[in-house]
Amino acid sequence: MGRYLARRAGQSLLTVFLTVSTVFLLVRLAPGDPASAYAGPTASSAELARIRAQFGLDEPLLKQYGLFLRDLFTGDLGTSYSFHSSALDVVLDRLPYTLTLAVSSIAVTALVAVPLGVWMARRADSRRELGADIVTVAGQSMPDFWTGVMLLTVFAVLLPVLPASGFTSWSGLVLPTATVAVLQLALISRLVRREMSTALASPYVTVARSRGVSERALTWSYALANSGIPLVTALGTRFAAMLNGVVVVEVVFGWPGVGSLVVRALETRDYPLIQATVLVTATLAILVQLLVDLVYPLLDPRVRLGKAA
Repeated sequence: MGRYLARRAGQSLLTVFLTVSTVFLLVRLAPGDPASAYAGPTASSAELARIRAQFGLDEPLLKQYGLFLRDLFTGDLGTSYSFHSSALDVVLDRLPYTLTLAVSSIAVTALVAVPLGVWMARRADSRRELGADIVTVAGQSMPDFWTGVMLLTVFAVLLPVLPASGFTSWSGLVLPTATVAVLQLALISRLVRREMSTALASPYVTVARSRGVSERALTWSYALANSGIPLVTALGTRFAAMLNGVVVVEVVFGWPGVGSLVVRALETRDYPLIQATVLVTATLAILVQLLVDLVYPLLDPRVRLGKAA
């Protein structure tokens, strides 16, 4: 276990380093001048030159990268051009909102999608299962922005029972959570149905049924338990993706999370803020994936981390 964790830690550090380095290069190759975005359209040439010198944008790209690496290893990701404060502090201030939205969305997904997928597997080839299948396909096909706009129109405009934007109270979490969860519910429930259908048709379930094991126990203790690894993998992957910021949903609902922060950073060519956002979200996503790996042996004792079973 210790050797496995050490190897994964090294791989994770390398992944984060390569990700941040790639973003460093791409944002500088993208069209646009951060000095112009910072100073505004009426800035003079002298003012633009002063701003480029202030932020080191007039240096050669290789030297900028060297300074970036030096600051990265000391924990200094620079000062945000648009917020005039530490870029890392700006990201960390927004991170709790994204975490709140991600946790609530994945919790709703797990609580609804797993029972729904089990129910669909138990009623395979029935009319009710066909209806649920059509609904999940529709949910999987709807873009986030369309779902968000529809929920916003119904529950914030036509029936003004929920806030339209922001996070002034916990009720403001309902519509963004529902928007994110619709797609995840469709994906996870169909995954559970597929895995459960395979498990329920397996020989060990047939043997257990012939021994008089109840259908309830066969469903929840046998079939679902053996579907645990793909289910946990899917939930972990979706949760890690949410931590990177559900950009469209955050923009639609004015959610003050990392996703909407990235949009602003890209619009203003705020290099330090973009790099800090990528560093934090990539680190969190890798930690979630590592946690998922560590859960595997608990779900299936045959799994041995770092060696063949």
